[in-house]
Amino acid sequence: MILQNFVVLEGTDGSGTTTQLELLQKKLPASSFVATFEPTKGPIGKLLRESLRGKIPLEPKTLAYLFAADRQEHLYAPEGIVSHCQQQKLVISDRYVPSSLVYQGLFCGDEVVAQLNQDFPYPELLLYFRLPPEIAAGRYEQRSERDIYERLDFQKKIHQRYETVLPRYCEKGGTRCIVIDATKSIAEVAEEVWRALSHMPILKTICEAGTSQ
Repeated sequence: MILQNFVVLEGTDGSGTTTQLELLQKKLPASSFVATFEPTKGPIGKLLRESLRGKIPLEPKTLAYLFAADRQEHLYAPEGIVSHCQQQKLVISDRYVPSSLVYQGLFCGDEVVAQLNQDFPYPELLLYFRLPPEIAAGRYEQRSERDIYERLDFQKKIHQRYETVLPRYCEKGGTRCIVIDATKSIAEVAEEVWRALSHMPILKTICEAGTSQ
């Protein structure tokens, strides 16, 4: 099932998805736009973040189950993604099911992760921020706090998995996928993102409402 008005940003660590989401928050009205991310700010998401920072060691399969549980709440809680989309708001999430398929699938196997996430809706649009792992490493190595996955050898494997997993995921669900050249400047990437979003009916509605006020 495609969830209309729902957009997902995906890419390896350091690809710039978070930066672009923050720029969209400044550009779009809060009354009709929701920026969100995974892991979430909820209790399960907080546990996941602690684990990803290496503070709480968890088995890979446990992580896969926790990500799916966090996503269930993210989607279906009273103020979750599905509710906002049904209220005709544009919802953009920094990471979603593909991240689990790529990251947890590497450790647990594709079948386990696919089964855990098989009932979740597909986004209307997916933007894949493609960036060579070597360039990404130069970005996240400057961070004061890094996740356990932010290592060049590991990110090379993640990059390869994105290249194979994303096409299959989007084809299966009927999601429109657009590749963003994340090697460009922040401003140039922002232009590509906006151009991709501009074809969505919900964005046209938001922009028309803004000009009429």
